[in-house]
Amino acid sequence: MAGLNPASWIGTVKAVLWSFLGLRARSDFDHDVRQLKPLQVIAVAFLGVFVFVGGLAALVHWIVPG
Repeated sequence: MAGLNPASWIGTVKAVLWSFLGLRARSDFDHDVRQLKPLQVIAVAFLGVFVFVGGLAALVHWIVPG
């Protein structure tokens, strides 16, 4: 399946993580625009947000007693 290329998913994850940090060079952004599919970026971004929020909730639950 062409839509499930692992290399493109890894590239999408890396691009989204760098975007979360706000550290993207203009040339990298231009490369991503040409290579990445919008649906992949949206899916990885939602997954990243859920993992981040879930991690924060778990951390608060662990730190704050009962």
